[in-house]
Amino acid sequence: MKITVSELIVRYMERLGVEYIFGMPGAHILPVYDKLYDSGIQTVLAKHEQGASFMACGYNRASGKIAACIATAGPGATNLVTGVANAYADKQPVLVITGETSTHIFGKGGLQESSGEGGSIDQTSLFKGITRYNKIIERTDYLAQVLNQTTQTLLSDNPGPVLLSFPFNIQHETVDAELLNQIKTDRSRHATCIQTEAARELSKLILNAKHPVMIAGHGCIRSDAQGVISQLSELRAIPVTTSLKGKGVIDEDSPLALGSLGVTSSGCAYQYITDKADLLILLGASFNERTSYMWDRSITERPKVVQIDNDYRQLEKVYSADIAIHGDIADTLYSVVDYLDDQAVGHEHREATITAINTLKHSTNSDYALFHSGFALIETFFKKLAHYFPKDTVVFDDNIIFAQNFFEVSSENRFYPNSGVSSLGHAIPAAIGSRFSNKKTTFAILGDGGFQMCCMEIMTAVNYRIPLNVVVFNNQTMGLIRKNQHQHYQQRYISCDFTNPDFEQLASSFGVNYARIDSEQDIDRLFDDNDLTSAITIIEIGIDKDAFPNYSSKR
Repeated sequence: MKITVSELIVRYMERLGVEYIFGMPGAHILPVYDKLYDSGIQTVLAKHEQGASFMACGYNRASGKIAACIATAGPGATNLVTGVANAYADKQPVLVITGETSTHIFGKGGLQESSGEGGSIDQTSLFKGITRYNKIIERTDYLAQVLNQTTQTLLSDNPGPVLLSFPFNIQHETVDAELLNQIKTDRSRHATCIQTEAARELSKLILNAKHPVMIAGHGCIRSDAQGVISQLSELRAIPVTTSLKGKGVIDEDSPLALGSLGVTSSGCAYQYITDKADLLILLGASFNERTSYMWDRSITERPKVVQIDNDYRQLEKVYSADIAIHGDIADTLYSVVDYLDDQAVGHEHREATITAINTLKHSTNSDYALFHSGFALIETFFKKLAHYFPKDTVVFDDNIIFAQNFFEVSSENRFYPNSGVSSLGHAIPAAIGSRFSNKKTTFAILGDGGFQMCCMEIMTAVNYRIPLNVVVFNNQTMGLIRKNQHQHYQQRYISCDFTNPDFEQLASSFGVNYARIDSEQDIDRLFDDNDLTSAITIIEIGIDKDAFPNYSSKR
């Protein structure tokens, strides 16, 4: 039986398990949209293609499933770039489908042509650095190979976005439906890689260490290693600190939790490591600029270092390791726990460790106190958020620094910071995308600058009846830019301040709820009197534009 390429694309996505595809139609991709009409895949119409790509990212982060977005040729594709770059940086399996002008007009100046011929936009080159694989399909004879390569990339242990661009005439061509049977769409079974001797050696190091510390990154969440990390932490009274993306690997109200490690954190974890640690166990953390304090060598110069990662490219990328284990984090740590054979530390050692952590957490040392004044409302908001929603809550956060320090994430919540390429305008569409995969109470937290980059997507939430809480920090400035100009440019403020719309009237125009926080009593009323589970609410919190955290962003 013959089917069109556009139908083959849709059937292929169905076999991949794609449930939703986020995007905007255009003339050059309408054949695919027409076949989606009869498909079980639900199309989600965004207000802007960048929002669509962020929605796909949010859907994947919340579900763990392959995400998909779709756009037309030319500006439709170029508008996807930032979200695709974000997926690339975060190793997210996002399938990106775009249209293209017909092949017979390549190089002739077709409207929105992106073939790279005749002086047109070269879409392949544009996306080359932000996709794991991308292809403009100009013929059907190699279509099976292309789709098999796509599957292999999306389902690999270290995936990333794949972009497939289909010229308009190719979408209308027919192929044998049996071609689908040549395409592998299930995940290959990979042999578990555990270096038995290395795991045994790590167990010995843990037994001999006086002050071991685990540093847990996002790889721990991808490996589903939260349980075994907590088990090992409790067994040997090992403090745990996390990267920003690793927040929630263990309950942050645990007495053995050091909080987040990084230049925008309180410094508790950093000081504990540099003052005490004699063994560092690095678990799925890439040690980027933020986590490593701009690659501060004092973190690893004294203790022994063990690194475990399923991506061999991360091993010893930044720091040398005494033991480097290429393997699954959870499987490796379960082996370590078995080798330890219930050899728990004594009560006295455990209490001494907890006391040392508490002393650092309550230290008033200005070197580690990021917030001197001006942020009491935000701190109270995050504490109340953790109190009122201790589990089954999803938070997408663009601001990072406030939540990193004030929000104690439980292992039953999910915190998704704006990592990737750290692009503003991410939180709202990403949070919307996540709600298509779960029914959990969801918060999108961002500043007023970022809000104005993506607020139109609130109407996407309205259109699809997606409950969402949008928390806007209103200081009428680009806060990070103003902070840098305050610290390093003699208060020569330029292109950072602006005037905001009236958020209450804006909420009314969207047809959504509104709340403003000016006092701690307002915060209690917010959580006590508002439907934050099944409604859409814009929550405005005013802050002083001249109140700055005291860390330095100087390069």
